[in-house]
Amino acid sequence: VLPESQRNQIVKTTQRDANFEPHVLPVMVGTTVRWPNEDDIYHNVFSTSDAKEFDLGYYKKENTPEVRFDRVGRVDVHCAIHTKMHCIVLVLPNPFFAAADAQGRFVIKNVPAGTYKLRAWHERLPGQTKEIVVPAVGEVRIDFALGVGQNTKL
Repeated sequence: VLPESQRNQIVKTTQRDANFEPHVLPVMVGTTVRWPNEDDIYHNVFSTSDAKEFDLGYYKKENTPEVRFDRVGRVDVHCAIHTKMHCIVLVLPNPFFAAADAQGRFVIKNVPAGTYKLRAWHERLPGQTKEIVVPAVGEVRIDFALGVGQNTKL
């Protein structure tokens, strides 16, 4: 059973300068995402993805709608008004994930000791999976190199 701090979390994807920030948002299943509009224009946030279908309608700053993501999968989100606006909500089955920083570094905390498959994901590149062993004490360092040809035979 997960601690309360990891269940029913609320995070946000902000609309600013006709963009979603962040562009990729990994969340655990059961997370609620707020969709604040910091622009002075209307947006209409929606998704037709299998993992979550929704349409928040037209709104400005005065309203901050929320969506609960209750099924694992990739959710592509768009704005019906601004066709270049797109983001991805990755709904994951457990809390053991991280988004890489600008230098490509990541940290996944509080992973119980054991053997796991760790997957690196990118929206436009082939993913990569590596088996890791997490010790009872200490940390694991692992590098991924994502790119065309990294996991495919040509």
